Amino acid sequence: MAKRDYYEILGVDRDASEDQIKKAYRKLAMQHHPDRNPDNAKSEENFKEAKEAYEVLSDQEKRAAYDRFGHQAMEGMAGGAGGAGFGDAFGDIFSEIFGGGRARSNVYRGADLRYNLEISLEEAARGSESKIRIPTLETCEPCHGTGAKPGTEPTTCPTCQGQGQVRIQQGFFSLQQTCPRCAGAGKIVRDPCTTCSGAGRVKKQKTLSVKIPAGVDEGDRIRLTGEGEAGVNGGPPGDLYVVVRLRPHSVFQREENDLHCEMPISFTIAALGGDIEIPTLDGSAKIKIPAETQSGKVFRLRGKGIKGVRTNTFGDLLCHVVVETPVNLTSRQRELLLELEAINQEESGRHNPKAKSWLEKVKEFFEG
Repeated sequence: MAKRDYYEILGVDRDASEDQIKKAYRKLAMQHHPDRNPDNAKSEENFKEAKEAYEVLSDQEKRAAYDRFGHQAMEGMAGGAGGAGFGDAFGDIFSEIFGGGRARSNVYRGADLRYNLEISLEEAARGSESKIRIPTLETCEPCHGTGAKPGTEPTTCPTCQGQGQVRIQQGFFSLQQTCPRCAGAGKIVRDPCTTCSGAGRVKKQKTLSVKIPAGVDEGDRIRLTGEGEAGVNGGPPGDLYVVVRLRPHSVFQREENDLHCEMPISFTIAALGGDIEIPTLDGSAKIKIPAETQSGKVFRLRGKGIKGVRTNTFGDLLCHVVVETPVNLTSRQRELLLELEAINQEESGRHNPKAKSWLEKVKEFFEG
């Protein structure tokens, strides 16, 4: 089977810089390393491909030859795809990824948690306080997070001598991998705590109070420091991120700090004008509808929207007029409307200018 192009393997352009090639290789090496994918032949093959591609493209001389002659150039080059100099570069990368010769810390920060909190538009506008209940991992109290039965202590792992990692030799370079015996902890629990079964953490439900600042919007995050999962081996806890979700409102739709609403009016009010009372988040307000108002007209009420979290000014309330056609007409209503229509037809250009203009354009379209 024909060998894949080295640039394609690393997922970089042919004019990629050395740094870009190195970053691409690091990403693939982390993803397909055998330690992370045990008994996965496909990942092992991908790892070997990436390693070979990086060996060539990270060496200026080999890369230049490969760019000119392709894979055939590697067959005639001293050392092939595994010559001198590669071990240093490869070791340098893996020292960054896996910690090199330094002892790896076995103390880990707890995971961050996410909680979706649904609130009303009114709560978002004015601010509120909510109680939430979340599942989390907390430090086991009987063993104080050690995982060992109270009265006992974990012992140093004899395989890695407490380092959490072991060094393996592969040809001319060596790698570090997680200690298979202690799984990177550096210690072994011989007599596990009966409460947490040696994990050092237990699943619990906890109730928290979340203060919602006035003006929060859909997707805003509120960070509760230290309220995530407990750390491992005495590590600090993670954080909890409360993500705001706005419940659909029966009247208003929010757009940043502005509010929008539909304002149905009768065609009588639209034609003759009148006063309309509309709701706002602060109570009711009146809008004066001028005579001959058309459907789709927007009335703006300044400062009747929402004051955002990061601003000192309020948005506006925009009321979109919808002229409503009456339904369930009585015979008398039908009679009056027919009479009105007859009068309108006598001077349609005066009373219905838009309709007359549209009909003229349609006529021109078919005749033209």
